[in-house]
Amino acid sequence: MSIAQILQQKKLTVSFEIFPPKKQDGLESVKQASRELIGLHPDFISITCGAGGTTQGNTAEIAASIQQDETASLAHLTCVRQSRRQIEEAIASYKTLGIKNVLALRGDMPRDMAEGENVFPSGLTHASDLVPLLKEAGFCVGGACYPEGHPESKNRDMDIENLKHKVDAGVDFLTTQMFFDNDMLYSFLYRLQSAGIHVPVLAGIMPITNASQVSRMVDLSNAYIPRKLLSLCDKFRDSPEAMWQAGIAYATDQIIDLISNGVRGIHIYTMNKPKVARAIMQNIDSIVAATNGVIGA
Repeated sequence: MSIAQILQQKKLTVSFEIFPPKKQDGLESVKQASRELIGLHPDFISITCGAGGTTQGNTAEIAASIQQDETASLAHLTCVRQSRRQIEEAIASYKTLGIKNVLALRGDMPRDMAEGENVFPSGLTHASDLVPLLKEAGFCVGGACYPEGHPESKNRDMDIENLKHKVDAGVDFLTTQMFFDNDMLYSFLYRLQSAGIHVPVLAGIMPITNASQVSRMVDLSNAYIPRKLLSLCDKFRDSPEAMWQAGIAYATDQIIDLISNGVRGIHIYTMNKPKVARAIMQNIDSIVAATNGVIGA
């Protein structure tokens, strides 16, 4: 089933994200993690790909294996350092494997980029350029969005304008970059509505279970870290068990607030850790069931 159909049918969806291994010998462990996540009954599982499409084959294989267990998968596809032929071959491979959903991404600019290097040999320089190819091939297509603005955008108005280009190109739904202050998302959703962007938006939640993650998250996404989360990390950074529990509680509180305020899609960045997803689902399973109108919830 396509993710667009799932979003139409359910009042609330919960999905997970995993990443493929950099080395082939780690593939089985990621598949095992995906099987454990499937056991938590997510609406779909998203599978990233490495910089420059370096793990594209593993992305496709994991996505296909998830679908064999009757769970929808969302395979990522990027433009950076990909020729037109490579992109077309990836699309053909996804179709052959029966993958129905693809997240269209430009991809992060390479940190080892040489001066003068053309990192877009395909001529596709934005995700919005990739979307029509995927729609023509029959995929349900997702896109990424940034509640606090894309790090490369000059301002938030330009960011929304670029996002509208992506949606107008045919994106069926959007998934947000991680954020830690829900007010940032609510403000962002208001701006989307004002700009005429009405596709479903899934809220991306990153559970912080290790204090050292905070600085890395800031580097990756330039996310605002609320005082509450900073205090939590400072208090429990020397106690891994306490930090883990506090991080799960913080993510749970975020999710409950989002659901209470009408957000219809929760996307959890699990970092290949079924234990994290399981703990959060145990905290919200009755809330999710009640929101979806399940009798006895």
